[in-house]
This record gives sequence, C-alpha cells and structure tokens, in this order.
Amino acid sequence: MASRSCRRGLQREPLGLEALAMDQKGYRRGSFQSSTSDEDMLEIAGASLDFSMADDDPPLDREMGGFSSYNGGGMNGTSTMMDFLEEPLPGVGTYEDFNTIDWVREKSRDRDRHREITSRSKESTWALIHSVSDAFSGWLLMLLIGLLAGSLAGLIDISAHWMTDLKEGVCLAGFWFNHEHCCWKSNTTFTDRDKCPEWMSWSQLILGHGEGAFAYILNYFMYVIWALLFSLLAVLLVKGFAPYACGSGIPEIKTILSGFIIRGYLGKWTLIIKTITLVLAVSSGLSLGKEGPLVHVACCCGNILCHLFTKYRKNEAKRREVLSAAAAAGVSVAFGAPIGGVLFSLEEVSYYFPLKTLWRSFFAALVAAFTLRSINPFGNSRLVLFYVEFHMPWHLLELVPFILLGIFGGLWGAFFIRSNIAWCRRRKTTKLGKYPVLEVFVVTAITAILAFPNEYTRMSTSELISELFNDCGILDSSKLCEYVNDFNSTKADDLPDRAAGPGVYTAMWQLALALIMKVFITIFTFGMKVPSGLFIPSMAVGAIAGRLLGVAVEQLAFYHHDWAIFSGWCSQGADCITPGLYAMVGAAACLGGVTRMTVSLVVIMFELTGGLEYIVPLMAAAMTSKWVADAIGREGIYDAHIRLNGYPFLEAKEEFSHKTLAMDVMRPRRNDPPLTVITQDSMTVEDVETIINETTYSGYPVVVSRESQRLVGFVLRRDLIISIENARKKQDGIVSTSIIYFTDHSPPLPPSSPSMLKLRSILDLSPFTVTDQTPMEIVVDIFRKLGLRQCLVTHNGKLLGIITKKDVLKHIAQLSNQDPDSITLQLKADW
Repeated sequence: MASRSCRRGLQREPLGLEALAMDQKGYRRGSFQSSTSDEDMLEIAGASLDFSMADDDPPLDREMGGFSSYNGGGMNGTSTMMDFLEEPLPGVGTYEDFNTIDWVREKSRDRDRHREITSRSKESTWALIHSVSDAFSGWLLMLLIGLLAGSLAGLIDISAHWMTDLKEGVCLAGFWFNHEHCCWKSNTTFTDRDKCPEWMSWSQLILGHGEGAFAYILNYFMYVIWALLFSLLAVLLVKGFAPYACGSGIPEIKTILSGFIIRGYLGKWTLIIKTITLVLAVSSGLSLGKEGPLVHVACCCGNILCHLFTKYRKNEAKRREVLSAAAAAGVSVAFGAPIGGVLFSLEEVSYYFPLKTLWRSFFAALVAAFTLRSINPFGNSRLVLFYVEFHMPWHLLELVPFILLGIFGGLWGAFFIRSNIAWCRRRKTTKLGKYPVLEVFVVTAITAILAFPNEYTRMSTSELISELFNDCGILDSSKLCEYVNDFNSTKADDLPDRAAGPGVYTAMWQLALALIMKVFITIFTFGMKVPSGLFIPSMAVGAIAGRLLGVAVEQLAFYHHDWAIFSGWCSQGADCITPGLYAMVGAAACLGGVTRMTVSLVVIMFELTGGLEYIVPLMAAAMTSKWVADAIGREGIYDAHIRLNGYPFLEAKEEFSHKTLAMDVMRPRRNDPPLTVITQDSMTVEDVETIINETTYSGYPVVVSRESQRLVGFVLRRDLIISIENARKKQDGIVSTSIIYFTDHSPPLPPSSPSMLKLRSILDLSPFTVTDQTPMEIVVDIFRKLGLRQCLVTHNGKLLGIITKKDVLKHIAQLSNQDPDSITLQLKADW
C-alpha cells in the first residue's frame, strides 16, 4: 500500500545521491540537451552503488523513439487542426532514467512503423528493398550478437586459463602459454605430463629447485600475491570506470527485460570493463564463476549492436526482444548449451518472449556456440572445460541417492540465499559498504590462504568440476582414481568397481575440507564489487557432495555386493557405480536449489554430458531440490537480490490471492490533497509550468474541467517540458499567458490575445482505466501482462485516482508482511 508521503498524482522518488543530482540537473528546470552516447541506448533498473558512477552515468537519451504521431495506442487518428507538434520533436515519447517503458505504446509504434513500410513497399523498388532489409535486419542482428558474444567468451576463457596458471608458475617456451599448452610438445611420459621441463614453478624459477619447505613457502607467497593483485586490479577498474560491471548482472537484466530503465548498465564501458575484470576476478581464485556475468556481457553486445538498426534503436520493446536472445547466447557460450540457453532465457530472465524471439534466440545461441567452438579455447574441441561423457547405465535403486542429493541441494540453496542476502543487507546498511576495495582485499586474502594447501581448492573451480565429473579410466593419475587395481578382471575399457586406495581416501578428506570452505566463502564472495557468477561455485559444492556420496556408494557396493539392494544388479567384478555421475547430479541439485531453475537446468546438464540416458536422474534431483528449497523460502537467489535492491520487478509466477479492491490501493488517500490534474482548454503555459515546478510527478491526467473531472487522457511530464520549451523557442507569440489546448478544435480568440499552444499530439487519449470496484487480482494481472506503468481509477466516468506499478508492489509487500518502503529504495520515478 502506498505510503502517506506519496502525494498527489504520480510521485517521483529520488534514488540516492546520483539520482538526486540527475533530477536537479535534468527536467525539473525544463533543461534539454541532445545526446547520442552509447550508454543512452539502454535503460535499466537502478542499482544503487556504493562508489562514484562518474564515467558510466551518461546523460539521458533524448532520441525520438518511433512515431511521434502516436496518441493513445495509435487510436487517435489525424487531428483536424494544425498542431505545434506536427513534426517529431527529439525526446518526445522517450523515457527518463530509472523509469518504466510503456509496452503498449512501444508495440503500437512498431505496428505503425511496420504498416507504413509495408504500404510503401508497393510504391517503388527501393521501398520494396527497404522492406526486405527491415525484415532481415533481426536475423542479421542475431548473427552479429552470436559472433561477438562467442568471440568475447573465447577471449575470456583463454585469458582466464592462462592467468589462473600464472599464479603457480610460468612457461619458458613462451610466457603466454598456460600450463597445459606449455607441455603439449614435451617428451615427458603420460604420468609426468604436468611436470614438463618447459613449465617452471616460481620456486624453480627463483631458487633453482622446487623441493623443500622454503620452495613451498615461496610458491605459497607468490600464489597469494598474484591472487591479491588480480582481485585488487578488478575492483579498482570497476570502481573507477564502470560501477555497473560488478556482480552477476542477471537480477538487473531480469528487471531490464521487465521494462525498467538504467542508462549505462549495458553500455560500451560496462562491456569493456566487465570483460577485463571478469578475467581478473576468475583468475584470482575467488569462489565465483564467469557464467552469470557472461549473460551480462552478451546483453551488452546485443544492446550496443542495436545502434546499427533503427527499428531496435528507437523502440524499447523491440530492443528487449533482442536482449532476451542475447541472454540465450550468453548461457550458450557459458555452458556450451545452445538449447539450454534458449530455455534459460525463457524460464529465468525474460518477461516478454514471443514466438519469433524463440526462433531468433535459438539462432543467436547457435551462432555463439559455433563461434566459440571455432576458437576452441580449451584445445579439446569442447565448449566447456568440464564436458564429460558417461557410458555405464544407472540403476533404478540409484534414484534414492540421487534424491538425497536433491534434498542436499535444496537445503544448501535455501541456506545460501538466506545467508548471502543477510550479508548483502549488512553490507548495504553498515559502513562495510563504503569500503569495497578493502572487502575484496580481505576476502581474497582469506580465500587464497585457505585454498593453496588443498590441491582441490588451489585449482580453478572449472578444473575442479571437470575432475569431479571425470569417470576414472586406466590412464588417470588423479588421486580420485587411485584404486586397488586387479587387471585380471578388467574387461575392455570398462573398469570394475574396485577397492579404494590410499589416494582415494586422501582425496575424500581433502574434498570434505574443500566443501566446507566453498559452502561458507561463497556466501561472502557473491555480491562484492567485482564480476561474480554463482553457477560455477554452486555446481562445485554439489559436485563435491555428489562425488563423496558416489564413492561411498561405490565402496558399499564393492564390499557388500551380496546385500539385497545390490545383489540383483551389481555382482562382484562388475562396473556398477559411476561416482562422476553422482557429482554431476549433485551439481545440478545445488544449482537448482540456488536459482530454482528446472527445465533449463536439466537441458544444460544434459548438453554437458551428451547423454539422454541421465535425464531422469537429473530431473529427479532438480525437482527434489526445488521442492525442498521452496518449502523453506519461495525466492531464488536472483529474485531475492531483486527484492533486496528494491527493483520494481513484478514477478509473473506468483499468485495474488487477496480480496482487495482498486479503491484500497489507489492514490490519493482519504485525507490526502486532491489529484493534480491539467484541464484540456483552460490552463495557461504559466499554470502548467507552475505545476511542473512545484511537483515532482512524472505525468498528469488531463480532464475536461476541475469541476467535472471527466477524463480526457494522460500526458507525461517529460513530453510537456520538451514541448513547451521548444514552443517558446520556435513558435511566435507563445508567452506565459498563452492557453494550452489538448482538444481537436479551439475557440476563436480576440486579435489581442497571445497565440495558443496546441499539444494534443503528446496526449495519450486511451490510458488504461479501471473502476474503483475492480478487484486488485485483476489489476495485478493487467500490470503483469501488459507491462503498465500506471492505471487510472474512475467512478461513473469521473477520475478518482491513480494506481502505479510501485503502488502495486507496495501493496503486495504489505500483504506479505514485508517492508513496503523497501520497494522504493532503488526507484527514482514512480510511473
């Protein structure tokens, strides 16, 4: 329910110091300047950051979007009198920063544009060519997005792999080679392939030998120093050049795709800095991944490339269709899963996803995956480091441990969400948030110091997952594969279940320590002011738990194959249990518990393994994980961060079951001042300017008269300011006493009267209205499905009040016993 501080009309609320500064230097004085900055091209729900936004906070976009002749959904028709705005004015019909787009108006503009192009295509060959190129432009844009996203993903993968190995040593054959590539041409044996003479640890390079306590301490010291250097460089670049480059980016992208606006979040500086700092953050060894930020990087590519095509540059709804496809391309290159990427965009991030966007998303994801495959960043012809193939079937009884992993994933997901949100809230409300560099320094130091002694935390998280997923073969030299071999019972390439050797037991307690470390350190890492994804750390936690359980079941089956649960399908000397499969199922369970993904998660994991045979275990684990996590808390990690940051996101998946009416939510309240309105033909320029200067509302209802309160339409504050300012400059005789008309016809004026100002073309003649007795359940559905910014409330045709998106969010929060004021923490304007 709206707070009492919300006064007449549409109340604009400032968003921190940056928004206040923008408000002071922006439209409240009627100032207007043109801008063609890249950052102006996309808007996003405001993220209140703790450090300066100087270079990534561009001026507002004033480009005219679409057809300015639009009036109320294109239903106004042609005016019978000449309007001052018969030519499009730059800025009219566009949106200010931290505001919601008008989906209905944007779609109407696109339909008008398409009808005009279609009608002209019959007039000349050139117009026909233009029509064809307009239809083809969407596919061309998807091609460019896929190529750019795949290329950047390959660059990030190669750079991160090299810089991760740089913490442990350097290649003498060429410092730009990582450890694996350095040893490719070495003549060492297979078992010593990681000890080739071309690769030297820092102790070997500095001391001349790699053995002994002093060499270990030197390697330890260099590991920590490199980790601190990478992380500090990342946070300083983010702080200095692109504050929006921090974090995962998925909560903000979900809010953007729902129609909200923040300039610069998907601009060129954000793209450049996020790409560089993502490599640094991953290489530092922090408990984070690059998969989530890759979605942000791909959406930046999509937004920037939209500049090349007029129909996407000037239409916010069309641009959001492009961003949905770009998100699919981002997941495609992150996991090598084009189909999973499309489903992720559909299930997790997109607000509006028409059928043609599905096709184009698939095409963009396909091109991105093909581009990354062509680059081959890991040298194994795979798109991800932890691709794996399993060949042994699973047994029905194994569903029991798979479901146990699902329960663990749900519990871990709920625990992580609550703990991380509590820590992030503490960061926002205490002095901790004022020292992002110090926080990154401390967390990195603790992570590096704890990680180095354990080989499973020292390696990169992607390599750890790859090792945990691995199905042990004869040539594997990992500790996880040090079983007691009986080669007499070996058949072909399949190894039977064997007794665990000393190496396996050592690996088990090391993995247990790694699990404890990653469970807790990830809570403090996610949300820091560096690019940080959550997919890989969550998968690592689940993969460790799954491998531990898989080895336990394997040894149980080996030593007790005569038990009833094993006797029917796991005889002695048979290869029954695949611990790597348990790791994969555990990874899916934990990722599902944190994000609450289901269908897209199963498809992504299926594409990682390349086997249809394991879909049922993955589905069982993913659904169990979601059920358990939902029983503890309904929100996934991204929805929880959206609510924490106060983004105006109206979740379409939640049901509204309360019996309230529109009159219970609308403003003004009973004891509030009456609604601020503009009359259609009796107010002067000075009267309107006084209303604009004395209020901070973002729009005003237009009525026949103050007495009748009969609704005519709705006009935006931004459009009024721009129109009046331009009329004073360009139209003779417009003075403060000039009458403003929003009607088709104006009465004849005496010769001595000042010129009239006719602004009917900026008036929305068909604003959405409901009656005061409309159930809020219907109102909420209207806001969700049409993406409304505001809805006017009438009674017998008379204007009573207004309901904004923020009012709906506050009402839902209040009914859910949440803090309704938290909804406005990040809002600059209230539509």
